[in-house]
Amino acid sequence: MCATRKMKKFVVMGLLVAWLVLVSGIIVWAFDVSDVRPEWTDEGKNLALQRAKWPIKQKSVVIPSGWFTMGSNKKLDRKAYRPELPQRQVYLDAFEIDVYEVTALEYLRFVVDTERPPLPDWKYDGGNFQESMAHHPVMHVSWYEADAYCRWAGKRLPTEAEWEKAARGTDARIYPWGNTPAGLSRANFGRTGISGPVRDRPERLLLYPPIISVDKYENGISPYNVWQMAGNVAEWVKDWYDPDYYQTGPDRNPQGPSTGTHRVFRGGGWIDSTPTVRTAQRNGKAPETQANWLGFRCAADVTDVKNDVTHAIPIP
Repeated sequence: MCATRKMKKFVVMGLLVAWLVLVSGIIVWAFDVSDVRPEWTDEGKNLALQRAKWPIKQKSVVIPSGWFTMGSNKKLDRKAYRPELPQRQVYLDAFEIDVYEVTALEYLRFVVDTERPPLPDWKYDGGNFQESMAHHPVMHVSWYEADAYCRWAGKRLPTEAEWEKAARGTDARIYPWGNTPAGLSRANFGRTGISGPVRDRPERLLLYPPIISVDKYENGISPYNVWQMAGNVAEWVKDWYDPDYYQTGPDRNPQGPSTGTHRVFRGGGWIDSTPTVRTAQRNGKAPETQANWLGFRCAADVTDVKNDVTHAIPIP
């Protein structure tokens, strides 16, 4: 009888935990308002034009040409899974990559210059983001919009291989900072609650995820001084996604499959777990996806780099 009661208690507790996980996921999903696009008011558009003149933090770094270790070795990283296998040596030409994830302020310049509507989370002052969000990574941007932004800025999305080298260097490390497991002092991840810049607008608790400025977590940068390659928001890259691509891809400047239905995203976001923010972890989403955990950064061929984005963007 005692054993039966214990079993019933165990089952009830298990069902309760499963229910709480399900409800948490539904709450996070429900408050991701990516299907709602606000419209500019005249006052909001004027404010956006003024904000577009604010200084930005973005800069780029050169990743030198050479070989690096791409993918995972299951013997060394027990969290590795099939799409990361096999681990192999890959050669890349030199390229540049943004030090920081593209911010809301940077993306606002693009929106203003190309006369696009506000993003779903720009719901204040006639279509604007809160001032405290200016240097947060932009989110709710599809792959097509990320690609368009990078082209407009005189750059491009990084390839999957370029992103991985910029994140981990050449020594096959598991995380940007080394092989020490991820912790909240190194990356913004593993957060399932809804929070954000809410002191002046408490309703943001229901609308804005717990992302932070792109220049935080100095102790979590990559060997090339690239920031937040783990956590905050996951990042679109150029390639089509194929879970078996690492088994067949070339060992020099791989560009990904020629076709597909999903585009690769890397790095994990604020909502992800420790295995997901490893540098070799890879996954894909339909390119039209817009989410509050997904952003991007840009790259460029070394010979094709344009002027700094601060000077390359025509703002009235």
